[in-house]
Amino acid sequence: MSTKRLLVIVGPTGSGKTDLSIRLAGHYAAPILSTDSRQVYRGMPIGTAQPTFDQLQAIEHHFIASHDIKDYLSCGEYEVQALARLEKLFAGHDYVVAVGGAGLYVRALCEGMDDLPQADESLREEMDRWLAEEGLGALAEKLRELDPEYYRI
Repeated sequence: MSTKRLLVIVGPTGSGKTDLSIRLAGHYAAPILSTDSRQVYRGMPIGTAQPTFDQLQAIEHHFIASHDIKDYLSCGEYEVQALARLEKLFAGHDYVVAVGGAGLYVRALCEGMDDLPQADESLREEMDRWLAEEGLGALAEKLRELDPEYYRI
């Protein structure tokens, strides 16, 4: 049985992560898994510095323009989807290159996220309505009543 390795490349914007990932992926015959929180969305190639057409053709990429901009992809959901994809990729490859600038997404992939409960959408809608109708002052006052310690922060 071979050892599976995830090569992780992180760094600031414009530091050459994409070029390095292409070279490493070519060397190891590995696919690339993006850990960028914006490159995952279709329709944003320039503003997110997605890999070029030639780079995408040269190496198999995942989580690049894979989701519609209208679909919300939380970091927690990214973790679930990326780990499932990584499992499939490791079934056929000994190496996978993970690359991107979103440190939280890298952490989610490599270390996992806390298992937090889903937000209550009806409560969120109620608070949005309250904000629109009563204003921020009314919400702040309610917070002061319910949690004076947090209100002081």
